[in-house]
Amino acid sequence: MSNLVSQKRIAAVILDCGENRVWFDPEQLTEIANAVSREDIRALIKEGAITAHQKKGVSRGRARLRMAKRAYGHCKGHGRRKGAKGARTPSKRVWIQKIRALRTTLREMRDTGSIDRSVYRKFYRRAAGGQFRNVSHLKQNIEQHTGKVN
Repeated sequence: MSNLVSQKRIAAVILDCGENRVWFDPEQLTEIANAVSREDIRALIKEGAITAHQKKGVSRGRARLRMAKRAYGHCKGHGRRKGAKGARTPSKRVWIQKIRALRTTLREMRDTGSIDRSVYRKFYRRAAGGQFRNVSHLKQNIEQHTGKVN
């Protein structure tokens, strides 16, 4: 096997891998031993007498399963949480989500005609001031203001 050291080294350079990943076909060892030039080694690689083992990797299968579970709320209990509430979902992100929902609702109500432009503008400003907790709270206030049930 010691006469194959240089062949292994040359093959590793050609295959662009480490020497440990180079594989010699056990039935063609004599031909490999006779190969002294890079061209000979390239020919043997083309034949399939010399190949490179596949790289070992870390499977992402378990990670994908965990991510799928977390997508529908599992594996997110108190024991799993490290950051504070404001670190996991920053208060700015919470505000953006809330104000977008409120403004979309107001826009839809204005476009369908359930509220007129002046009421829309009044409640738009109130929403910007942080007066409403959520969409249902906003709708409650609009009902009280206009006297209509939406």
